Amino acid sequence: MFNKNGIPLSERLQRPVKQWVKAIAWCIVYICFIVWVGNFWWLLLLPIIFDAFITRFIPWTWWKKSGNKRFRSFMSWVDAIVFALVAVYFINLFLFQNYQIPTSSLEKTLLVGDFLFVSKASYGPRIPNTPLSLPLVQNTLPVVNTKSYIEKPQWKYRRLRGFDNIERDDIVVFNFPTGDTVPLKYNNPDYYTLSYNLGRELAFQKGFNLENNAARAEIYQSAGRDYIKHHSDEYGDLVWRPVDKRENYVKRCVGMPGDKLQIINNQVYTNGEAQKKIPHLQFYYIVQTDGTVITKDIQKELGISNDDFGLINASGSMSETPVYYLPLTQEMYDKLSAMPFVKQIVASQPLDFKHFDDVFPLGNDYGWTRDNYGPINIPKRGQTFELNLKNLPIYERAIRVYENNKLEVKNGKIFINDTETRHYTFQMDYYWMMGDNRHNSADSRYWGFVPEDHIVGRPVFVWLSLDKDKGWFSGKIRWKRFFASAKD
Repeated sequence: MFNKNGIPLSERLQRPVKQWVKAIAWCIVYICFIVWVGNFWWLLLLPIIFDAFITRFIPWTWWKKSGNKRFRSFMSWVDAIVFALVAVYFINLFLFQNYQIPTSSLEKTLLVGDFLFVSKASYGPRIPNTPLSLPLVQNTLPVVNTKSYIEKPQWKYRRLRGFDNIERDDIVVFNFPTGDTVPLKYNNPDYYTLSYNLGRELAFQKGFNLENNAARAEIYQSAGRDYIKHHSDEYGDLVWRPVDKRENYVKRCVGMPGDKLQIINNQVYTNGEAQKKIPHLQFYYIVQTDGTVITKDIQKELGISNDDFGLINASGSMSETPVYYLPLTQEMYDKLSAMPFVKQIVASQPLDFKHFDDVFPLGNDYGWTRDNYGPINIPKRGQTFELNLKNLPIYERAIRVYENNKLEVKNGKIFINDTETRHYTFQMDYYWMMGDNRHNSADSRYWGFVPEDHIVGRPVFVWLSLDKDKGWFSGKIRWKRFFASAKD
């Protein structure tokens, strides 16, 4: 048997043993990957992999035969870049990725400007839901601001076994659960909270008060969604994002699958036991002095960023009056209390938080706030919950969106996939994530459970840290944080 160049197949198969070992190894890896993915049509590409190593009917290195030296040099660079991109793509998907801390929700455990090495192998790498995507970007190409991925095909959730499992109080990187629908010009709060708030404001402006209406959350959100849709100039176009292309968040896992969680006066309890002491846990306080101004040097000594530093008066407006609104850890609290010019420090609710009672699930009458929340049961795979109209809002999104069921309420009865039911057995594990900066963290208290298929990985260490409040020649690089552990 000959190919078009007259080289017999028997001669093409006469490759060194080393080349055959490579071919067999890569074919086995590819077959295992296809079995994992579950899409066996991709096995049709197996001959191409074999050809690249052995038969070489396809002229993979055709450019090396060119008589143009510059062209050969150019193509060698192209070949190296393509190989590097493919390697980076698979490393980024299955082994590790870089993640930058954008907000202060985990201060002072992790700082704004920290760059993290995130291990995807720790909790097990996921099969990509969206395999056709560019590496090194999450969902948007810089400069051109277009999607960095093609939505189809979408693969089902699967995960290889990791080196370890998520444990209570681990710091975890995950895809934002309610980040499936995003108005491109507005991403905080999430689309559902934004719709709810806008719809409620519109209702109040029209004189409608639905505070006692059990369906008010959907009524508000429907009105808000309609408003956003017709004001795309302000909020931007709406886009849908697959699970693995939603924004990455990093929080502390305070609630495990099967846990019963409650927050009483800012203290987290799981299964009746208080959360262990978190060294860098912080809350906001009102700080009153005797007239002395807290200087930049004191602010630096305490470790408070410019964004978190607030000067207020009793009415809450910005003023020269030396009354401050500050986030403090216990260590910072003790240090500030010992300063002779400090008259009193009082725990405070966030002054800039407009709807303090709008916690998950939105629009319900549980009487929960972010400092006093629950009790709430966190679903576990295989666990069956009794459903009723009272607790349905807590589990509705998990059942309908995360586990892809049709859920309806008709005449006060619950129907799942057109079958009336009072029970539901969960198909995935769920987690409860919270920030260490408890009064400045958008977390599970606002958007609920994190499904297991949203888990990305474990941050291992900080490989770079940049202080946004400082210049390059005045301490912008936090050298002491290089290779600092990100696990605590």
